[in-house]
Amino acid sequence: MGEFPDAEVIRKVLAGQKNLFELLLRKYNQRLYRIGMSIVHDSMEVEDIMQTVYIKAYENLSTLINPAFFGTWVTKIFIHESLLQLKRKQRMTGITENNITNTTINTMRTPIHIVMNKELGKALEDALLQLPEKYRIVFVLREMEGMNVAETVETLGITEANVKVRLNRSKAFLRDQLSSYYKNNQVFHFHLTRCDRIVNNVFNQLGLRGKCGM
Repeated sequence: MGEFPDAEVIRKVLAGQKNLFELLLRKYNQRLYRIGMSIVHDSMEVEDIMQTVYIKAYENLSTLINPAFFGTWVTKIFIHESLLQLKRKQRMTGITENNITNTTINTMRTPIHIVMNKELGKALEDALLQLPEKYRIVFVLREMEGMNVAETVETLGITEANVKVRLNRSKAFLRDQLSSYYKNNQVFHFHLTRCDRIVNNVFNQLGLRGKCGM
């Protein structure tokens, strides 16, 4: 899927090959899921947000000035929607981010340095969720999803200096015990079945047929 440039896929979608939109969903599903889990912390809510954002993106593809930046564009929209959902949850429950952080800390009973194998991913997820939101999002974008500084600046609407400062602070928080694990594929793991479910739900709502080919 990654062998086809986003701009080429979008051009074909806008020209009538609408089923090719699936290529973009499958390309960015894991990125959005990981970012969403770092913000909202609920897999089903994240899936709902992803579906909503993909539908908005499809309906507004023709307004995208530079199709080559689809990934940055859809990520920016997704982060905005995820933060709105987080704020709605906080208003409904009265839980602030500090409360969430304290709860996470209190539930970590096992020292991270003795957590092994399958528990490593969960340990890192818990550690990441202790980070303040503004540091956590930068960390996920830069270190887990491999976005460069310019893409992160554009996505978050902050300065290059802020990106670097936030990334350094997040690394400092995690470095001692987790530095060798933060790119582990088990962190906010995105299963193929979840990918298929999101694609199918989006395509059903758009009235499209999946399983595309170029």
